[in-house]
Amino acid sequence: MNQRTPTLLYIDDDDALARLVSRGLTRRGYRVVHAASGEEGLDHIRRAETQGGIDVVALDQYMPGLDGLETLEQIMAIPGAPPVVFVTASQDSSIAVTALKAGAADYLVKDVKGDFIPLLHVAAEGALRQAELQKAREEAEAEIHASRDRYAALAAERELLLREVNHRVGNSLQIIASLLHLQASSAGQEEVKAALTNAMGRVAAVAQVHRRLYTSQDLKSVVLNQYLDSLLEDLRRSAEGNRMSRLTLKAEPIEIDPDRAVAVGIIVNELVMNAVKYAYPDGAGPIHVELTSQGEDLQLTITDNGVGDNVKADPRSTGMGQRIVAAMASKLDASVERDPAHSGTRIVLRFQRTPPAPGKTSTAAAS
Repeated sequence: MNQRTPTLLYIDDDDALARLVSRGLTRRGYRVVHAASGEEGLDHIRRAETQGGIDVVALDQYMPGLDGLETLEQIMAIPGAPPVVFVTASQDSSIAVTALKAGAADYLVKDVKGDFIPLLHVAAEGALRQAELQKAREEAEAEIHASRDRYAALAAERELLLREVNHRVGNSLQIIASLLHLQASSAGQEEVKAALTNAMGRVAAVAQVHRRLYTSQDLKSVVLNQYLDSLLEDLRRSAEGNRMSRLTLKAEPIEIDPDRAVAVGIIVNELVMNAVKYAYPDGAGPIHVELTSQGEDLQLTITDNGVGDNVKADPRSTGMGQRIVAAMASKLDASVERDPAHSGTRIVLRFQRTPPAPGKTSTAAAS
């Protein structure tokens, strides 16, 4: 209850009983204001802010003009109205039910001698506690809604900033990839040109992830089939002649987190570039990239129908691509195998859609 003296508005046309109520509740720590009609009581409540406030109302049923139920209805329509204890001499229980349904906090039967005053005091105390609890509940709910609104605003701002960061990073990486492409085009030595082209592909693989995140509705995942399609299109555009004209993709719409998408993209870049360089010495040939899922397990294959496993024997090979594939496979916790039954080269990677739980990692091996 408030530290200040609470004010009770007693609405009743019986002046003698009103004086009894005033004396009885004043002794119990209340300030009592009397209104002799429903209209006068409503006027007190509406002017309460300038008169010190009304904390609780005791309302009689039978009065000239507005009766108690009519007055109660109008009190309940006032914003921030005080709680109402309905008081009447009637023994008709239907009045009590109607009053409680209309919003009264409590109901009691009065007598002309004032014996009900202790009960009125108890009912007023209960109504005040109930009002305070309701106010606290409403304030807590308002604070929760305000906190949710603040959180939503912060989340929207964070998402906007992340999109802007991904946009800027993607653009910057694409500029670097373009510069590497220009440098590779003007390089006189084949080894230098190949190294710059490979570096360009690696940068482009990372740039594609950031571009995907900038345009995606979900900043926490990348749809792999769309990402790989754009990545392979970048490789086709950067290739000389028609060496990647028969590069194909078959991939399911699998969502994966951005870090793992980067690792997948770099692996695809390395193995496709490896096939372009070594699988078909006499020209272009088919290169197939396929991504499938079985529950949480994913399988990525890069297949060509070329001359087979001659990379290690080729003097042009530095082994950098294999080391990068091994590093990215380790990041994915993937197994890497070469299909010995395939006449050309078929590399198979198996890994989980999400990182495995600690202690359940598998050993990634690059061939």
